[in-house]
Amino acid sequence: MTHISDLHNQWLENPEYRATYDALEEEFTLATALIEARSRAGLTQGELAERMQTTQSVVARLEGGHVMPTTRTLEKIAKATGSRLKISFEPDAAHT
Repeated sequence: MTHISDLHNQWLENPEYRATYDALEEEFTLATALIEARSRAGLTQGELAERMQTTQSVVARLEGGHVMPTTRTLEKIAKATGSRLKISFEPDAAHT
């Protein structure tokens, strides 16, 4: 059986795949943070959606990285999951 992580590691050896993957890093990081906040709160996508007064499909799109949430949406997610929203700017090693 082939695991997706094995395929991903293999594909990362392809420079074109690597460049595309690296370009999406921030979106993957944000999607992962949203999923982790929901999981820590012990909520399903549907339960989170209900607390945010939206639909499960909206939550799925946010977690899938298909849309870039506004700060207001991030605040709703934080409140619904009992989290504190923290946004920061960090130096980019490539520009120092």
